[in-house]
Amino acid sequence: MWNFLIDISQKSFYLIPLMALLLVVTIAVIIERMYFFHRVLNAGESMEHDIHLVKSKNKSDLIQVAKHYEGTVQVGIVQTALACHHEDAETMERQIDETIMWQLPKMDRNLWLIDTAVTLGPLLGLLGTIFGMIESFSLLGAGSAGHPAAVTGGIAHALIATTLGLTIAIIADSFLNYFHKRLRLALHQMDLVKVMLINRFHVSGVVQHDQPAETEHSISLPESKLAGAR
Repeated sequence: MWNFLIDISQKSFYLIPLMALLLVVTIAVIIERMYFFHRVLNAGESMEHDIHLVKSKNKSDLIQVAKHYEGTVQVGIVQTALACHHEDAETMERQIDETIMWQLPKMDRNLWLIDTAVTLGPLLGLLGTIFGMIESFSLLGAGSAGHPAAVTGGIAHALIATTLGLTIAIIADSFLNYFHKRLRLALHQMDLVKVMLINRFHVSGVVQHDQPAETEHSISLPESKLAGAR
């Protein structure tokens, strides 16, 4: 088995090991981003529900919310609103928008690796295919037509490279679209939290919209639920 891997690596000009490394990196980034967005979206959903329960001008409850969600991506929005609560609504909105923009690199981190894998995987597969076909035609030109195994070996390498390249692209493209959807949802949550906070400070008698029964809970969330949202 080890000799086969060495042989196929050498005959593919080490493109197949490079593609295997690209696949491993892509899978590692996918796992990390899935865990990250799971925490971010859970925290955002819980924060929306908690802020929904805060009455207008109730600064103490918002301070409590900020303490509960300390360490989350969204906590900076609440902290910024508290820091500039004496400002007008337009100024507060600009300050919160700046806070959200500072969080964007953290939200988008490492997605470029998956995007690169979508393009680079098939290109490396195509290059490996070309090398494999060159090997086969070289053997045919050298008079190895009487040894089919020698000729088909290059074709096998070409097919392996093609398959691996397409596999990388399919996996990366599928999860890249998924993460873009998660990113948009997280940004929507942040925008909703921003609007809710501005309304709490600058709109009297905030309308408390009905929430599904299964999502209602008090502001004092259990610590165990918060630990999973950070």
